[in-house]
Amino acid sequence: MNIVAEFLMVTLKVLWAFVLAGFKWLVRPKEKSVAGQVCVITGAGSGLGRLFAKEFARRGAVLVLWDINKQSNEETAEMVREIQRDLNSSMLKDECAGGVQEVPAFKPQVYTYVCDVGKRESVYSTAAKVQREVGHIDLLINNAGVVSGHHLLECPDELIERTMMVNCHAHFWTTKAFLPKMLEMNHGHIVTIASSLGLFSTAGVEDYCASKFGAIGFHESLSHELKAAEKDGIKMTLVCPFLVDTGMFQGCRIRKEIAPLLPPLKPEYCVKQAVRAILTNQPMICTPRLMYMVTFMKTILPFDAVVCMYRFLGADKCMYHFLSHRKQVTNNNEAKTGL
Repeated sequence: MNIVAEFLMVTLKVLWAFVLAGFKWLVRPKEKSVAGQVCVITGAGSGLGRLFAKEFARRGAVLVLWDINKQSNEETAEMVREIQRDLNSSMLKDECAGGVQEVPAFKPQVYTYVCDVGKRESVYSTAAKVQREVGHIDLLINNAGVVSGHHLLECPDELIERTMMVNCHAHFWTTKAFLPKMLEMNHGHIVTIASSLGLFSTAGVEDYCASKFGAIGFHESLSHELKAAEKDGIKMTLVCPFLVDTGMFQGCRIRKEIAPLLPPLKPEYCVKQAVRAILTNQPMICTPRLMYMVTFMKTILPFDAVVCMYRFLGADKCMYHFLSHRKQVTNNNEAKTGL
């Protein structure tokens, strides 16, 4: 009888979860404040990482920017300082509206660190330095990512290993570095910037898909571990965007008749949606929302049916133009973004 009663209770909780999820679709939850909280962003020197830094700077967070490229990371930091200066000026104007007051010196709240997240020694040493110089971390955004841009049999082993290290293994190392303090305080937020290619795959980018599948598996398992430990003060958000127009997958294309319905996402839109999900403690966000349907269909359709659907959409070989472009770039010894 006990198991029957427990089963009925679980059924009610599941139904209630559906009700709450539907309610949140209709009524937007209030965003939490991150003002004064310390936010670590990996891969902050360009692309989505830079946009995340700017968004959280506008919300008053203390930014800790990691990137392997010192120059581009400093460029992001200067953008953040400019935002913080503008915010500081606005606050001072409001405070001084009633009369002249002494103006305190402005101190930008941004720190930069050169770190190769593909090397665990670099991650651990940098994390220790951050904890000494800045303090404990409130938000960890695992954003850094690379793509090799080669067919499997043409891809050097070291590039496959690099993709797995940066896109997947680094999440283990950054989390192991910062999670203990979060557990101690029962407070924090871990964000995994994955990809729709971690939910369903396509041909030609086996290493990238595998790394994103791995990152999502890590994220989901850690989420369950935190729930099992009853550490409800630590939140988790998984971000799975469709193709983002950052240049990483330049040349990728689906069927031309379908392409206008699924254009590459604007990076600014992708980041704004992700930040909104983070600030409302949303466990997962796919952009556009059509990706939820694609993922659901993949789980219920036979594999041959999925293949037919891919071929109709032109998604089965959508990366081939991208791979051809990357091969030409490599042969010409040009700069290879993302390697």
